[in-house]
Amino acid sequence: MAETARFGQGVLSRAAALVYALLVVELLLLLTTLPGLVPLVLLARDAANIPLYAACALPLGPALSAALYALHHHRSDLADLTPATAFWRGYRLNAGPVLRVWAPLLLWLAVVAVNLAHLDAAAVPRWWAGLLVVLVVAAALWATNLLVITSLFDFRVRDAARLASYFLVRRPAVTLGNLSLLVAAAGLTVLLSEAVLTLFGAVLVLVLLRNCRPMVGQIRMEFTA
Repeated sequence: MAETARFGQGVLSRAAALVYALLVVELLLLLTTLPGLVPLVLLARDAANIPLYAACALPLGPALSAALYALHHHRSDLADLTPATAFWRGYRLNAGPVLRVWAPLLLWLAVVAVNLAHLDAAAVPRWWAGLLVVLVVAAALWATNLLVITSLFDFRVRDAARLASYFLVRRPAVTLGNLSLLVAAAGLTVLLSEAVLTLFGAVLVLVLLRNCRPMVGQIRMEFTA
């Protein structure tokens, strides 16, 4: 005779647990990005504000890392849900390592964006602009891998950076999936606003996490004891 499933283990219970976790993570994501989100929404979309955009995006790195950590450690048991605890634990563990990469990346992106916004004044050829765009896309994909790896594993930053580069080529399906997600996020930002993008933050993080499962599984199998 089949064993009766205990409370909290049914399909509806697992779905309810996931929705609850997403809501909690979304609220905490909003809370931790609020210091940058409020001025970012108020800033005019002008090239002169590009350095301010980068500064406002600084809290986003640790917040995304904490969200990745919380949803990765999500348990589908309604009787044992602690997404807030997992979020704050991930924030505390990963804020330092993430910021060591996130801050220089934002600075570099700001410099590139300023150059792209003033191509005519700089009198550089158009092919240079195309090259810069390709570099920005590659850097964004590398940073996405690095964010996932740093959030879920305890590697040194330089080792995590090497793995992020390695898996851009080793897992092309993951790279293409991340590219699609970045395009969707950029589209939401351009067509609507940064605030709307943030409101879907937890869902986007969940999609990113699920897309990166093959990479995460391979890292766990090949690069951890």
